[in-house]
Amino acid sequence: MLDKLTAIEAKYSQIEARLAAPETYDDPAKVAKLNKEQSELQPLVETFRTYRRTLEARDQARELMSDSEMKELAQEEYSQAMEDIPKLERELQILLLPKDPNDDKNVIVEIRAGVGGEEAALFAHSLYRMYSMYAESQRWHCEVDSASETELGGIKEITFTIEGTGAFSRLKFESGVHRVQRVPETESGGRVHTSTVTVAVLPEMESADVRLNPADIEMQVFRSSGAGGQHVNKTSSAVRLIHKPTGTVVECQQERSQFQNRDKAMRILASRLYEAEQEKISSEYTAQRRSQVGSGMRNERIRTYNFPQGRVTDHRIGLTLYKIDSVMDGGLDELIDALAAADQAEKLKQQE
Repeated sequence: MLDKLTAIEAKYSQIEARLAAPETYDDPAKVAKLNKEQSELQPLVETFRTYRRTLEARDQARELMSDSEMKELAQEEYSQAMEDIPKLERELQILLLPKDPNDDKNVIVEIRAGVGGEEAALFAHSLYRMYSMYAESQRWHCEVDSASETELGGIKEITFTIEGTGAFSRLKFESGVHRVQRVPETESGGRVHTSTVTVAVLPEMESADVRLNPADIEMQVFRSSGAGGQHVNKTSSAVRLIHKPTGTVVECQQERSQFQNRDKAMRILASRLYEAEQEKISSEYTAQRRSQVGSGMRNERIRTYNFPQGRVTDHRIGLTLYKIDSVMDGGLDELIDALAAADQAEKLKQQE
């Protein structure tokens, strides 16, 4: 591990030297690339340098313990170093784990009402609100691409894009079946109903990231439905793309122009096809041993929201939080942090 870390530090120093050279700034694209590489390596290099200083402090303290005047202070420094070293080694192991290449991408979130009729649609709306509030707390931008609403204010299905640094790294664990247990607004007898909603979180892909043959794509235009004013209702600006080889259908109707809707629909289509290919690869490689966290299987019940008991339970890691109001208002960090930690632990276990 030390040899690998030393090589990474040397690469980091080379990047620093190149960024310090005046001629580098003649090429803005190169500067942007170097800055990105530097920011990606910085946490690892800084932790490695702290680790190395801590090893040196431990060795110096051990030598000073033979000095009667310095023994007490040296013993204290030695004990602190011995406590810090395993923590730093663990942190370095985590930082050395292969990074998901999509972690820094924006995300496309698709929410669909499942079992439960109108109550499922109402909860789908609640989940959309939860994710949009979480995005706002992270200072990310959230924009609806297409939506199908019910008369009571529920959502049959909705697709929206969240733009922000690290959005996919934080939200990728949300894919799966979300179950709700509560007394529906439409229930007069006060009985608790169980409904489900499916969430899919896809890294946003440009069409250039995925091989798309124009001959395989059929485009249809139609008039947008729902709120949006006279322009939306009178112009055929909404776009539907059909990927003929797979039967994948994508709609986008929120933008004012047909061109903008087509551009967004192409990105959503590319993201869906990319995700389908990744799931195929994943199922081939992990048929024998599938990680519970981060598998992204949409048919798995990943979380239960029990309103009468005020609890949210994530079944993948056995975590229960009795703060459902906070979670539904976008307070997802505690859940996401725990899922990320479990994912890291699983990856470390697989490397052993």
